Amino acid sequence: MKTVDRILGHLVSCKDVTHLLSEREDRALTSFERIKLEWHLAVCKACMAVEKQFRVLHEAMRRYRQ
Repeated sequence: MKTVDRILGHLVSCKDVTHLLSEREDRALTSFERIKLEWHLAVCKACMAVEKQFRVLHEAMRRYRQ
């Protein structure tokens, strides 16, 4: 991964990324929000793990509603 991509990925804090992941469950993110999220997730393993947890919870809730 290029140094520029790493730097861009860390322009957004982990706290902000967690908020965006939560928001993504309730509404469509803007293009800029999606880009910030993708850049950060590309360089932060902790946030990638949080995103995976959100996906698991989302799928569990979808199944529960059925």
